[in-house]
Amino acid sequence: MSKPAHCVARLFLLINLSLLILANSLAGQEPEQLESYIRLHYTKHEAMVPMRDGVKLMTSVFVPRDTTKTYPILIKRTPYNVGPYGVDKYPSKLGPSELFVKAGYIFVNQDVRGRFASEGEFQQVTPHLPNKSHASEVDESSDTYDTIEWLLKNVKNHNGRVGMFGISYPGFYAAAGMIDAHPALVAVSPQAPVSDWYFDDFLHHGAFFLAHAFRWLSSNAGERPTPTTEPSKPFVYPTPDGYKMFLEAGSVENIDKLYLKGAIPFWQEMMQHPNRDEFWERRALIPHLKRVAPAVMTVTGWYDAEDLYGSFKTYQSLEELNPNVNNVLVVGPWPHGGWASSDGDRLGEVSFGSNTAAFYRSEIELPFFEKYLKGKEYAAPAEATVFETGSNVWRTFDHWPPNNIESKRLYLQSGGRLDFASPEQTAPDSGYDEFVSDPNQPVPYSQKITPRMTVEYMVDDQRFASRRPDVLTFQTEVLSEDMVIAGALEADLWVTTTGTDADWIVKLIDVRPDAPESTPLAGYQMLLRSEVMRGRFRNDYAQPEPFIPGEPARIRLELLDVLHRFKKGHRLMVQIQSTWFPLVDRNPQTFVPNIYFAQPDDFQKATHRVLRSDQYPSSIEVGVLPKS
Repeated sequence: MSKPAHCVARLFLLINLSLLILANSLAGQEPEQLESYIRLHYTKHEAMVPMRDGVKLMTSVFVPRDTTKTYPILIKRTPYNVGPYGVDKYPSKLGPSELFVKAGYIFVNQDVRGRFASEGEFQQVTPHLPNKSHASEVDESSDTYDTIEWLLKNVKNHNGRVGMFGISYPGFYAAAGMIDAHPALVAVSPQAPVSDWYFDDFLHHGAFFLAHAFRWLSSNAGERPTPTTEPSKPFVYPTPDGYKMFLEAGSVENIDKLYLKGAIPFWQEMMQHPNRDEFWERRALIPHLKRVAPAVMTVTGWYDAEDLYGSFKTYQSLEELNPNVNNVLVVGPWPHGGWASSDGDRLGEVSFGSNTAAFYRSEIELPFFEKYLKGKEYAAPAEATVFETGSNVWRTFDHWPPNNIESKRLYLQSGGRLDFASPEQTAPDSGYDEFVSDPNQPVPYSQKITPRMTVEYMVDDQRFASRRPDVLTFQTEVLSEDMVIAGALEADLWVTTTGTDADWIVKLIDVRPDAPESTPLAGYQMLLRSEVMRGRFRNDYAQPEPFIPGEPARIRLELLDVLHRFKKGHRLMVQIQSTWFPLVDRNPQTFVPNIYFAQPDDFQKATHRVLRSDQYPSSIEVGVLPKS
């Protein structure tokens, strides 16, 4: 829902002196100091809160010792545990940040059903039940509703207003909990929320994010047959060289046999569902985001390697399904959860010029909850508060993506050129660019030796990839003036292959100018946005189909949103490749019913062509903002 635009200065100077003093007084405190502060100012209670089906959920409640006034309730529901357990054990953190502890809230942390000290059966990304007719039909929406109802009746000194927040998986519970919202639930901030696991986290357009899925599932998704407060033990990697480890293991099936040993039920379930069938459809939360809380603030980072899709699609779905809800978006230059756990001044080699995360916590996040949960007189947040990378400035918009962007296409041209002019507008070109893709020698996703998905890969220098023969590289001429691109990107490729299957990875890159050796990041090829599609799903995620060798096929791939200023003297670059290992599992390039169970002989070299003619123009669609 669009709202009047706010200038940045007005939006961010409406922070009173007490908040500035508060930020300074708590900034940089050690965990032990914060724990002591919490213990001194809050009383902890624990309760097994009953749900409508009789299942009881472990819930920790922290109430301010000062009883001279009332406080709003702020809930986080989590699958990661609400420890430390015991009414005499206090955590070193409560709420979204330390600022909330001093501001005064009733904090509620809850183990979701089937996790740690809570009863019931745990489900990964609990399917939402839109039509409940019996008390036995429960989901995260009903569990949240029942929890709020119990809190209002059993916790003293509340003001009748309830908020929710959470990052990543807890962000999913915040989003699910605001569906058919309890009347007292008035403000929710789903942050990097999981929303559809076929496009978020572990799967991207049917391609399996191997390194990330292995790390998270091996450490968090083992069987827990009985309630226990003991944390899961993380997997101990036998080597830091993930490229070598996963390549030698072979197929996803063999990785399970060698390292997981069948102990991760969801891994095995995923292997049985490579296509977008009912298993995945039921776990898609986005279509159900209806009748939500009056105020919602979705938060994400441009470099969220886990749940970027979920953030933008949650915001967009809320706009579409809840036209009267005060729904806003915040995007900063952060990795997954970086707005809550860092200063946000840099990522990897890239600097953002200021402590963006600290700024967000004190001047965006806290005022949002103070306004809606306490009635403080802060200005309503802008529809979209977005950090423009490249220039390192905050901007606000009354619509996202901005209404005034001009849609343009960057066409792939001969000689590795990238141009807004189409092939039919330039010299006739019936050509193509080709490369040999060998799944047994895949392109690494990073130069770093690691078995994990790094948070900084999304801004990494791509020169290591552009120098490989199995990566196609296209770039514009040097820009004569600044250019700002905004909104979602879409790759539209015409391709052929000598094989019967292939993955297609597309990357948009900001190329800095070459300069003397002493110049910081001279020649740096900064990754801005990247995405992968498993080619068999190019027409239908539910019905995979092989490529016909040599026959042109169209690949259309959304790369999600950006707001980036390409500076004068820089270039835009596009890279196209077919392997991205071990971030993404290997496509054997032979069409098999289920890639997870591919055999060694299925992994074959293939020659891939990207066409660039007037009949088969390959391009990247971008939104360009007017000069400012």
